[in-house]
Amino acid sequence: MRTIDVISDAICPWCWICKAHLDAALAELRDEGLAFAVRWRPFQLNPDMPEPGVERDAYRAAKFGSVERGRELDAQVAEAGRAAGLDFRHDRMLRTPNTIAAHRVVRAAEEAGVQDAVVERLFRAYFQEGQDIGDAAVLDALSAEAGLPGMAAMLAGEAHREAVLAEDMAARRGGISG
Repeated sequence: MRTIDVISDAICPWCWICKAHLDAALAELRDEGLAFAVRWRPFQLNPDMPEPGVERDAYRAAKFGSVERGRELDAQVAEAGRAAGLDFRHDRMLRTPNTIAAHRVVRAAEEAGVQDAVVERLFRAYFQEGQDIGDAAVLDALSAEAGLPGMAAMLAGEAHREAVLAEDMAARRGGISG
């Protein structure tokens, strides 16, 4: 079996859209007798994001020049998402989180063999439900729903932090910027 490495951030809307398309393509390939494993690798869209995250409208205004421009871009993303069978609910998204903790959970999920389910749950939680996926209690509940219980204890320590940061930095050194 061949492995596809996907470098992604759980708050990247295009990553969720691409996941939906990739899942569909992999299903077609499975029907033809071809199998691939997908491995999710960390990349932070906002490596300087404060640990508690920031209020989303303020973040979008700073990033795109105004809240209105951010909403125009959200509408474009929502349209592309609908074409992929996804329902983006930008109205529910109140915070832009720091994603290091989410990446640590995704790495732990790889070890437990439930990485794809955890990644999908994080995307849905953030983009459809407006949950703060930078919050350890939220991550603990979401990962448990996806088959990975006990993440609160992992997140209380430093497990996977250095590996996530090193891999994120390697992606940046490799030229990835978004």
